[in-house]
Amino acid sequence: MVQIGKFNRLKVVKLVDFGLFLEGGKFGNILLPKRYVPADTDVGDELDVFIYLDSEDEIIATTERPKVTVGECAYLKVTDVNRVGAFLDWGLPKDLMVPYNEQSNPMEEGKSYVVYVYLDPYTNRIVASSRLNRHLSEESLFFKPQQAVKLQICGRTDMGYKAVINNTHLGLLFKDDAFKPLKYGARTPGYIKAIRPDKKIDLSLQLPPVQQREQLTEQIIEHLEARGGTSNLTDKSAPDDIYRQFNVSKGSYKKALGSLYKAKRILIEADKITLLK
Repeated sequence: MVQIGKFNRLKVVKLVDFGLFLEGGKFGNILLPKRYVPADTDVGDELDVFIYLDSEDEIIATTERPKVTVGECAYLKVTDVNRVGAFLDWGLPKDLMVPYNEQSNPMEEGKSYVVYVYLDPYTNRIVASSRLNRHLSEESLFFKPQQAVKLQICGRTDMGYKAVINNTHLGLLFKDDAFKPLKYGARTPGYIKAIRPDKKIDLSLQLPPVQQREQLTEQIIEHLEARGGTSNLTDKSAPDDIYRQFNVSKGSYKKALGSLYKAKRILIEADKITLLK
């Protein structure tokens, strides 16, 4: 079944001067304009294409990749605001609309917002919403503590940061669990810290100390082995450099190095660490 707002693998059924037509099931044949047709494509070939509605609200295909697809969240910039809503740059010729009733606050041209993208069930149009709690659950029925997840920062509160979890849920990252500044719209790996009695979701950027240290020590060994046994990422390195490599705080990294040193698995010097055989 063809899904609007998603990538679909469709068969070429007809070549024409202005492009080709793809088999679209209940939608009939779907046009892929000539500028998107790969060289040497022939009838019977299958192509991976994104399906959406063009400016005339006709179903059309493209081989271009939008910045976001239906069912996902993204941080997108407003290109225009008019009487029907705001319009976002999502990487396709036709901008993505956010109706006024789907804006948590009035959007402004030139600013960027975290939005959820969905398919309007009445019009088949792909639209976006910054009213994330309309579309994403704030309660968990299946997440487990210490589960690894993907986060996108979508707001701040007095307690910390609001974050989108795996494009499906919303959770809270308390200030004490955020060991680095987080920008609105930023994506970061994270973990489920706890599920509260009301099923609300608390988040963390790190595993609990003991479990994290065990995992991190093995990652450090793998890091050293991949570099011939030495690394210049020491306990004196910048926190950002450490986080970029291991997604942990400098404090956690230093404790893991200490554990490896005590176990006589590494040698720590001023400008490097070395794996001991």
